[in-house]
Amino acid sequence: MEISVKIGNMLHEVAELGVLCVFEGNPLPPEIAHLLPAEDFRGTANQKVLLYPPAPLGPRRLLLLGLGSVDKADIERFRHVGALAVQEARALQVAEFTIGVQGMPPISLFDAADAFAEGMEMGAYRFWRYRTNLHTAQTFEVTKAAVFAQPENDEIISSGARLGQIIGRGVTYARDLVNSPGYSLTPEKLGDEAVALGQRTGLKVTVFNKAQLTEQGFGGILAVGKGSVNEPSFMIMEHGQASAGTPTICLVGKGLTFDSGGLSLKPADAMETMKSDMAGSAAVFGAMQVVAELNLPLHVVGLVASAENMPSGDSYRPGDIVTTLSGKTVEVLNTDAEGRIILSDALFYAQRYNPAAIVEVSTLTGAIIIALGMRTTGIMGTDQALLDRLSKAGEVSGERVWALPMWDEYHQMVKSEVADLKNMAGRPAGSITAATFLAAFVGDYPFAHLDIAGSAWTNSPAKPYESARGTGVGVRLLVEYLRGLARN
Repeated sequence: MEISVKIGNMLHEVAELGVLCVFEGNPLPPEIAHLLPAEDFRGTANQKVLLYPPAPLGPRRLLLLGLGSVDKADIERFRHVGALAVQEARALQVAEFTIGVQGMPPISLFDAADAFAEGMEMGAYRFWRYRTNLHTAQTFEVTKAAVFAQPENDEIISSGARLGQIIGRGVTYARDLVNSPGYSLTPEKLGDEAVALGQRTGLKVTVFNKAQLTEQGFGGILAVGKGSVNEPSFMIMEHGQASAGTPTICLVGKGLTFDSGGLSLKPADAMETMKSDMAGSAAVFGAMQVVAELNLPLHVVGLVASAENMPSGDSYRPGDIVTTLSGKTVEVLNTDAEGRIILSDALFYAQRYNPAAIVEVSTLTGAIIIALGMRTTGIMGTDQALLDRLSKAGEVSGERVWALPMWDEYHQMVKSEVADLKNMAGRPAGSITAATFLAAFVGDYPFAHLDIAGSAWTNSPAKPYESARGTGVGVRLLVEYLRGLARN
C-alpha cells in the first residue's frame, strides 16, 4: 500500500472515500455537522458511521471513525483506526482513500502517523495464498491512502508514516512465515528465506547445514533434528558491525518448523498449530528486516536455530544425554521440551559476539498460557535494566510483557543427577524453569527471554489490526527496544 501525505482540508478533496477520525465529544466540522443528528455519532472508540455527503464536498463517501476520549486516545487507538479505515475501504471496494483527524491528538504527530500506518499495514493483512475460487470482491486490495496535514506538519507526518509502514511490513512478513505450512517451510527452506532476506535488505547472512553443524559441534540442534528427513539448520543474519560506541545486540529465535513432540508425542489436537512453533524465529526475521530498512546505528545479530521434531527410529529418546555446543550436557526427560535444547546452542553461539545484550524469543512453554493467557508475553531474565527496557518497549509498541522471577531456587530445579542439566523440571513453575535452563548458556551477558507461546497465535482476534492465526508478535516489541537503544 502506498501512503502519502497531502496538505489541505480532506473534506474538500475529491475522493471515492474520505475517512475522518473524531475524538469523543468534539463537534463535527461545520461542512458536515448538518448531515446527521449529533446523537448519531459521538466519536466513541471504534464507532463507525458512513455518510454520502452532497456536493460541493469532495469525498463521494465519508466514513466517520471514533477515536474515543482524548484522555485515552493513545498510540494504540491510532493503530486501531488505521486498521479500521483500510478494512472499511476494502469492504466498500475503494482502492484509494483519504484520511484526516478532527482536532489535535494527545500524542505527537509523528507517533500518530506511525501508528496510523502500522494499523493500515497490519489491518490490510490476509493469508489467502492457499485459497482457491476467490471472487473479485475477496481479492480486492486497497492500494493508496492519503493522510491530510497542515503545511508545517508535512515532514513530521511523512516520516512517521514511513516508519509505521516499515514496522507494519515487518509484522506481516513474520505472520506469513508463521502461517506457512510446515512442509513449505522446513529448516532448509527457512535458511533459504534468510538468504533471500539478506539479498533483499543487505543483511550479511550465513546458514549452517547439517554437515557444518556436525563439524562445529551443535549437539543440541542435531539431537532434536535427528528424527526428521528434513535436516536442521542454523542462521546468522547480521546488520552493521561491531565498533567502539556501537552496541552489539543478539536476537535469538526458536525455529521449530514443526513440533510433533518427537517420541514424547503430542495429542493430535495439540499438534494442529505446531507449524507456529517457529514464531520466535519469525519475530527475529521480521525485526531484522525492519532494522535493515531503517538502517539503525547498531550492530544487530539475528540467530535462528531450526529443526523439525519428528518421531522415527532415528529420533532422540527420553533418557538420552545430549552434549550441546557449549560442552554442557543435558539429560532428556521429555523430547517435547526440545525448544530449549536447540536454543542452548544458539545462545552459547551468541557469546562470541561479546554482546551488550542477548534477547531470545520463543514459543517455549504451554505453562506461560496457564499463567498469562493468550494476550501477554512472559518475560524473564538476568538483567533488570534490560527487562525494564523491554517492558517499556512493550507498552509503547502495544506488545505488552509481564515479568516472572528467576530466583536461584529455580536454577536448582533444572540440575540433573546424571548430566549438567535436565530439560524438564516438572509442571510447577514450568515457564520459569525453562527460562533458567536457557540462562545456563548465556554466560555473564545480560539476557532476556520472551515466551510467546500464548501471544504468537490467535483464533479470536481482539484488535482491528490483528488477524486470525499467526500474530507476528515480537517484531514491534524488538524494534521499539532497538530504536530506543539507537536514540540513546
